[in-house]
Amino acid sequence: MADSDTPHTPPLSLPDAIHEAVEPGTALLRLETTHSREGVLDGAWWPRTRDIETELPPLISALAEHLGPITRVGVDASAWNGLPTRLIIDGRVVHLDSDPVGDDTVLITRGDQDHFALLVVPPDTTPEAARVAMARAVNVGNITQAAEILIATIPEPRPQRGSRGDPAGGHP
Repeated sequence: MADSDTPHTPPLSLPDAIHEAVEPGTALLRLETTHSREGVLDGAWWPRTRDIETELPPLISALAEHLGPITRVGVDASAWNGLPTRLIIDGRVVHLDSDPVGDDTVLITRGDQDHFALLVVPPDTTPEAARVAMARAVNVGNITQAAEILIATIPEPRPQRGSRGDPAGGHP
């Protein structure tokens, strides 16, 4: 069998350089693939920055393709660089609410009261840690909260040598 006769199978996970390789305006998103919605989270989102006006439109566009029109988004205002009260995305008004959901979660509302909760993977997360966190979030029947998933999958940054609290004896 020639190479051209071999069916091409796309990769099942994100490539290592995915965060740097995606085009601006592309949402990195995973959704649960079941209609039961039994888990705590319905999906996961990995924004590239903390600029909500840049990151939210591609997310809403991608979600609208699968879920229908999105009317509201709830985020923790302290996690983003500015929070407008609304954005016009794909010709529709999307209202933004400052909810105390934590910087690890975004709440999406379709219609009047149909809510979806997405894990928010921090922009500076390594691709491997992001893959693991996103996979755990969309695991059918997941009962782990977003913050717990991030704590379990994303290593804390290590202090740089010479910084305060560095056991190597750095100076302020």
